[in-house]
Amino acid sequence: MAATENRKAITVGVFLALGLVIFVLGVFTLGGQQKSFEKSIHISAIFDDVAGLKKGNDVWFSGVKVGTISSIKFVGISQVNVLMKVDQNTQQYIHRNSGVRIGSDGLIGNKLIVIDGGSPRAPVVQDGDVLQAEKLLSTDDMIKTLQQNNQNLLAITTDFKLLSHKILQGKGTVGALLADSTMGVQLRSSMRNLEAATSSAARLASSLNQFSNKMNTKGGFADKLLTDTATFNRIKGAVTQLQQAAANATTLTNNLNKASNKLNTTDNTLGELLNDPKGAAQIQSTLTNLQQSSVKLNEDLEAAQSNFLLKGFFKKKAKAKADSLAHK
Repeated sequence: MAATENRKAITVGVFLALGLVIFVLGVFTLGGQQKSFEKSIHISAIFDDVAGLKKGNDVWFSGVKVGTISSIKFVGISQVNVLMKVDQNTQQYIHRNSGVRIGSDGLIGNKLIVIDGGSPRAPVVQDGDVLQAEKLLSTDDMIKTLQQNNQNLLAITTDFKLLSHKILQGKGTVGALLADSTMGVQLRSSMRNLEAATSSAARLASSLNQFSNKMNTKGGFADKLLTDTATFNRIKGAVTQLQQAAANATTLTNNLNKASNKLNTTDNTLGELLNDPKGAAQIQSTLTNLQQSSVKLNEDLEAAQSNFLLKGFFKKKAKAKADSLAHK
């Protein structure tokens, strides 16, 4: 009897010990998941709508669980303050300008808090800081947006329906093009003309390309003109000479104009001869007198040769002239 009771007592003690061990392990396991035994800081964020977020849900940072939600309570009229307990080891990575938003664990998983890192230039978050919450796009907002998009799509399709109906009736430019054969022929003719103009432009471009290639031919006149400084200097000199010749021709023309203008005036001899009839008559009379005097002089010389006093002189002169001709 005593051995049986002792055996029962031992069995109960073993079960109690195993239960205590399991309880302790469970406490440590749950505490580890909730980070109850790690040093932590408390930060918070204020949301207009938490979308079903609950106390004890996870807090993520860069896809890693760094804490849990400690409490959720209302503040103000319709805002919700979410207090988060975050592992102190991750404090150095979270900055005061970090954003906080509500996410979900998978497509239909539990709601959770997601913290963005923020700018490294901002100071590190401290215990009790309040981070800026990002506005959550709720399911209702998405449904409203979808409904608005559906209404816009319906309006667009209605407009297209009316437009296609008018086109089929031949209304408008497009409808006239589709229904009127004459306009179709004109449009095809215009397209042919445009194609011909495009071909002409292509040929012109090809010709210009060939011309430019010839201009760039090594050793050609254009190439020398553009690249040979000696040829360019000679051409420049020729142009300078042409300019000087043009200037000289202009001066000569001006001088001829001045001379012709002088001939039209009576302040010079030629001008007086050309423009004064009295002076011309006097000069003509003088020439007539000179001619008559020369005739008279010839007669006087012939008379002098017949004179016996001078006959010997003229004979000697004629003989000397004949001797000089004979010697030649």
